[in-house]
Amino acid sequence: MAHPFIERLSRGPILCDGAMGTQLYERGVPLEACFDEVNLSNPKLVIDIHRDYILAGAEIIETNSFGANRFKLEQHGLASLVRQINRQAARNAREAREITGHPVFIAGSIGPTGRMLAPIGTTPPDHVRDAYREQIEALLEGGVDLLIIETISQLDEMRQAVQAARDVCDLPIVAQMTFASDGRTIHGHTPEEVVAALMELGVTVAGVNCSVGPRPTLEVLRTMLSASRGRIPLSGQPNAGWPRQVGNRVIFTASPDYFADYAREAMSSGISLIGGCCGTTPAHIQAMRSVMDVLQIPGSPRPPVIEVKQRRPREPLAPEEPTKLAQKLGREFVVSVEIDPPKGLNPRKALAGAQLLKEAGVEFINVADSPMARVRMSALALCALIQQEVEVETILHFTTRDRNLMGLQSDLIGAHALGIRNIIALTGDPPTLGDYPHATPVYDVDSIGLVKIIKQFNRGLDAGGASIGQMASFTVAVACDPTRPHLDEEVDRLHQKIEAGADLVMTQPIFAIRVWIDFLKRYEERYGPIGVPVLLGILPLQSHRHAEFLHNEVPGITLTDEARERMRLAGPEGRREGVRMAQELLLEARELVHGVYLMPSFGRYEVAAEVLEVLPDRRLVVPQKG
Repeated sequence: MAHPFIERLSRGPILCDGAMGTQLYERGVPLEACFDEVNLSNPKLVIDIHRDYILAGAEIIETNSFGANRFKLEQHGLASLVRQINRQAARNAREAREITGHPVFIAGSIGPTGRMLAPIGTTPPDHVRDAYREQIEALLEGGVDLLIIETISQLDEMRQAVQAARDVCDLPIVAQMTFASDGRTIHGHTPEEVVAALMELGVTVAGVNCSVGPRPTLEVLRTMLSASRGRIPLSGQPNAGWPRQVGNRVIFTASPDYFADYAREAMSSGISLIGGCCGTTPAHIQAMRSVMDVLQIPGSPRPPVIEVKQRRPREPLAPEEPTKLAQKLGREFVVSVEIDPPKGLNPRKALAGAQLLKEAGVEFINVADSPMARVRMSALALCALIQQEVEVETILHFTTRDRNLMGLQSDLIGAHALGIRNIIALTGDPPTLGDYPHATPVYDVDSIGLVKIIKQFNRGLDAGGASIGQMASFTVAVACDPTRPHLDEEVDRLHQKIEAGADLVMTQPIFAIRVWIDFLKRYEERYGPIGVPVLLGILPLQSHRHAEFLHNEVPGITLTDEARERMRLAGPEGRREGVRMAQELLLEARELVHGVYLMPSFGRYEVAAEVLEVLPDRRLVVPQKG
């Protein structure tokens, strides 16, 4: 599948955000401070700025990492913090996306090193390339969707930056040079030379940013359009005019209305990516959004808006009817994909992901319940929205961590009334791992006790034996971690869950089929065959950094040495190698389990769809046991 950014770009002009540094300055960060370090010292401020741009209508937000290379950071004594600053910059942008719920793209912002490259200058090109590679690796680790290399004035430096990016990833690249008032870069490159060089480098989008304002930027872009003859999309993100010193303040003069006119002309000229640079604000972006929403260019449809369908009257419940999942277990090879709820009030991104997965043929969607004990939208609420708006059956992650015995049963009754009847019973990560480490966990029962309660509901009784009026029709899943170091304990616990009445097992992600085979053998030696269907957990890796982070820092995920080595050797092809590994595991699993459970990272649901391309049909190969 095409990268979602490239696919979106093919459907018409896309709006990027505006200035970050200017906004930090306006909100109290001194000009002499290191703006990139604010990611660490005041992440909320950065998140708030990202959020304002998203709410203004930006479809791309750039990370606060413009100067976060080792050469720039060493001027502030922070060269040792390249990884931490860039990774946090990406996380801050992702946090803003999660809070707003809008499906925006996260672009890793990469600016100039400030060094003159040899032979004209004294800095060896490979040193610059190493610095860019170091920065880009950290941005990848933080989960960016694309890269924007911007405000570059030397073509030689741009080459090093692009080559560094290609050394470590295959993400789309927007490459933007900056031009002076004479229509050339400060090193004398013409627009024709720049666009030819960028096309030769194979970047996704070529363009102009910063420079001297909208009007000169349009003139340069029109020259680049003529020279490129439509062979590459172009971008333009100008400054809000020349800055002026007024008292103790730096002021940019170009108004939001002026930028609305710029957006209108840029779209009419055929510019594909439009945004702002220094001095532009959320108000400028909102003004451009208003123009882009009404201006229709032939052949360039507006970006799709997720329609919220009118809620239909709820049909009478039919508790005797098994869920679609229950009907397919043991008859077809079942595929489910996990979606994390947003951290804010807007579910649009999650619903868009569910729609994408539905179109890829996914029939079931798991919704996690505040994973890693971090506060998110109610999983129950998102399940209801997905089932109502996207019409895909969900599997609700339901933890005992946050609910006492009364709350558990109330939520189960409500879930059933909403038609959410596939439950994976979980104890839940302890609050000490998450946002509120001093929050009080409940744990009136654990996951085994929860299974027993749900099965009691299916008999028409609550946990105390009182009637609930009719028999429920829940399908109950349980979790299993075949990568745990003490497998005998995990085997015993899984057996207890199955004895309590589990209808299926869903495993934590594994990265080699032998891991499951070894676990299965140990289980069968103690208890005989697993008597219920199993969905094997598969997590497509994104990069070597991503693999190492999961292995070393995320509880419950353990990679094999072979998987880690393959990701290391993959280098810039990490995402593709991760997909290949997931596809290999999927095909091997066909003969051993009853389905798979995919867990895409960073909300990249298109990766799950790509993994499933090797699944020709949903025919069940392994016979159901028991």
